[in-house]
Amino acid sequence: MNKIYNPKPETWSAILERPTKTVDDIELTVKEIFKEVQKKGDAAIAKYTSMFDGVTFENLEVSNQEIETAITNVPVELKEAIQLAKNNIEKFHVAQRTNRVEIETIEGVNCWQEKRPIQKVGLYIPGGTAPLFSTVLMLAVPASIAGCKEVVLCSPPDKTGNINPAILYAANLCGVTKILKVGGIQAIAGLTFGTQTIPKVFKIFGPGNQFVTVAKQLATQFGVAIDMPAGPSELLIVADDTAVPAFVASDLLSQAEHGTDSQVILVSTSKKLIDTVEEEIQIQMEVLPRKEIAEKAIANSKLIYVENDKIALELINEYGPEHFIVCTANDDFYIDSIENAGSVFIGNYTPESAGDYASGTNHTLPTNGYAKNYSGVNLDSFTKSMTFQKISKAGIQNIGKAIEIMAEAEGLQAHKNAVSLRLKSIEDEK
Repeated sequence: MNKIYNPKPETWSAILERPTKTVDDIELTVKEIFKEVQKKGDAAIAKYTSMFDGVTFENLEVSNQEIETAITNVPVELKEAIQLAKNNIEKFHVAQRTNRVEIETIEGVNCWQEKRPIQKVGLYIPGGTAPLFSTVLMLAVPASIAGCKEVVLCSPPDKTGNINPAILYAANLCGVTKILKVGGIQAIAGLTFGTQTIPKVFKIFGPGNQFVTVAKQLATQFGVAIDMPAGPSELLIVADDTAVPAFVASDLLSQAEHGTDSQVILVSTSKKLIDTVEEEIQIQMEVLPRKEIAEKAIANSKLIYVENDKIALELINEYGPEHFIVCTANDDFYIDSIENAGSVFIGNYTPESAGDYASGTNHTLPTNGYAKNYSGVNLDSFTKSMTFQKISKAGIQNIGKAIEIMAEAEGLQAHKNAVSLRLKSIEDEK
């Protein structure tokens, strides 16, 4: 890892730069695939699935028989673990429900807000080297709680043309309505335009690589909403001598093993801790099955020493980490003052892995600095807030004059007339 001591603020943006390609590098590819899927539908999906995943099959949709087989093949112990995680995720997201908000803003003017589910949502679940069945829980559980009518899941097939059994098991457990064997850019394009097999949806959720991230951003140009521009995973830890170095190293490696483009950063006020963590990383990495992936990610990562907590916090807010672990003697300072982070983990016994799987919080979070302006996925992500109002005769009399004056000042005479006619009607009744 790269050790950096007391970096000057003017160098922070360069030091904290993510190891990602620019949009220009991949936008042309994404646009080309989008155009072809829009024009040719399933034929284009099949072409790119063959090209990128090396597999062809007649039916993109997962059959009931495949789901039943998957359920049988998932070990009981894993089923129990998935059920425990699902229960906790449900509890946390059910608690996010809000009641109707209603107020009489002035006598006779009643306004209220209600939340309604997004009817059709698409869930993108990465497959590849790490099939993320946990992401199924993070997306399908709140979709179900919100009341989404159609929940369409896309995940890339393996070389045998199948989706990981645990993904199918979790999807079935959470009430996903349709599962499709398609990944990457073509999956996002299919959900954007709809094909003979893939339904068009109103909003797309889920993490992915840089190609998927750009594809999701392009989807917004065609009237489809997205949860956030979520790209490669990242973690920043702030720690001092109260932290257990082995724990810190394990957390850094847990994110490094996600992919070669993941980034992990340790910020510390202790040079001793930095040195010890670096040694621990090398020891622990040697026995990881995904060592080669972790090594490449670690090469893009940083160990940063700063003199005090105030400087550390300023640097962390500048970075805006997806995952933020706090393990210091001054935890409350960071908890109270952090402004930009997707999800925060506190203390020696709160690994980031807990949020990834089973504590109950959602692990679909903003990356690449988007924690400065995006929230992680939550129950409200699957709903729309609709406002209502009902005005009585007394109410329109109370606000009518103000509306007339404002409409006339903006030069919108028809707006004024819509009120004036009503006010006159009330006067004529007297």
